Amino acid sequence: MEANELRPEGRTVTRADLAEAVYRELGLSRTESAAMVEMVLAEISDTIISGETVKLSSFGSFVVRSKGQRVGRNPKTGKEVPIPPRRVTVFKPSNIMKQRINECLAPEEETGGAAISSGADAGNARRLKAAEADVATT
Repeated sequence: MEANELRPEGRTVTRADLAEAVYRELGLSRTESAAMVEMVLAEISDTIISGETVKLSSFGSFVVRSKGQRVGRNPKTGKEVPIPPRRVTVFKPSNIMKQRINECLAPEEETGGAAISSGADAGNARRLKAAEADVATT
């Protein structure tokens, strides 16, 4: 699975999908690929749990934020309920990732028929045009 491969909207990528991509791209065994994905996810998780930020260049950052205690309401009864302080994980996409996401949504008129910037490789443009043709024929 290439990083820029087009996927149907709403599809969720799972650990198994990531392991399969490692298997295809690196030629490791399926068991080794699954173990590698698990090791990377465990390292990211452990770092976040310890309260540190995980920053992946050109992708984004996972940041732990502390939220103070606040008063909420039970929507059924309207009764006020204290919500205790807690830590939450927030994903903040990098500017490069934001740009890539928005370029894929750009209307054809603005991009001359392709929703990929001039910096992207020709393979990406071909895949996008093929996907657009598939959508047009269905």
